Amino acid sequence: MKLTKIDWYIIKRFLGAFFLALGLFTVIIIVFDLSEKIDEFMENKAPFGEVIFDYYINWVPFLLNLFSPVFVFISVIFFTSKMAQNSEIIAMLAGGVSYKRLLRPYFITSIFLALLSFSLYAWIIPKADKTRVVFENQYIRDRNHYSASQIKTQISPGMIMSMSNFNFGDSTGFQLRLEHIKNGNLQSKIYADKIDWNKDKASWTLHKWWSREFVDGREILNNGELLDTMIPFNPEDFFRKNDDVQMFNLGELDEMIELEEMRGTGNTFFYVTERYKRFAMPFSIVILTIIGVTVSSKKTRGGIGLNLGVGLLISFTFLVVFQFFLAYGSSGALHPLLAVSIPNLLFASIAFILYKLAQK
Repeated sequence: MKLTKIDWYIIKRFLGAFFLALGLFTVIIIVFDLSEKIDEFMENKAPFGEVIFDYYINWVPFLLNLFSPVFVFISVIFFTSKMAQNSEIIAMLAGGVSYKRLLRPYFITSIFLALLSFSLYAWIIPKADKTRVVFENQYIRDRNHYSASQIKTQISPGMIMSMSNFNFGDSTGFQLRLEHIKNGNLQSKIYADKIDWNKDKASWTLHKWWSREFVDGREILNNGELLDTMIPFNPEDFFRKNDDVQMFNLGELDEMIELEEMRGTGNTFFYVTERYKRFAMPFSIVILTIIGVTVSSKKTRGGIGLNLGVGLLISFTFLVVFQFFLAYGSSGALHPLLAVSIPNLLFASIAFILYKLAQK
């Protein structure tokens, strides 16, 4: 497994083309996103330093990592096509290097990039995304008009909360009912005409409340005008966007899955699919690398342009297929593990066939 000069030559060109593609795409997405959001930034008086360091520095890595399989694929197509057109591939094969041996530096580099991608998904991006979400909540999202109606959820084991509606702008809900059930028996009920969230104290205030508590077969009634209570529920949970799932690391994602299963909100499939996706996407980097080499290692009359066109078609086809099955997994129409595995298995089969047909 000792690396030769040819191995290092391919590895350096691979990484060079990949990071060049990342750099160019970073500039493009920042320019387009800034032109779209500049009015919001100025209207909400977002400081320039926070726009750069709290928003873009934390948002761009997620976007780049999301499209990293495409960048890897296009990078492989680009520099391998140049090597083929310069007859470097032919010279290597004619010099006694087998096609399988030629793939070694590609495989090593793709494994490195896959591990880097997984590290970003698992730990680095979640930490950065928390800062990005705080910025968006303050300067981009108009959450004063967020509202939810006919809410019913289990907020802790045996505790069911329902409200007729809740408004995020003033953190106020109406027609609260809180039921505590243990071993199939109703232990207590609390009603309130109105409920307010105190963000500083992380507590709720009930207005015009009354309660029924069942103790040893007796019913105890209580009521009052105001009652401060620690209901284990945060109103942020009502209005969390799907994109915000990126701010959870693997441990936090597991906790969210358990919480959603307990609440029975129907979002469990979405979080489980997201967890499996973080493992599946790095594998796609290796698969697309093999496809890229087999497609571009042969010298063609169309040159680099033809290979790049084929590469773009295959890479975006992969993204469409992956997102298609991801949607089915997130909705529960398909098992999440199967949803993220089918695209990789499909394109792994294509990679194997192309490898068998490739120039030897």
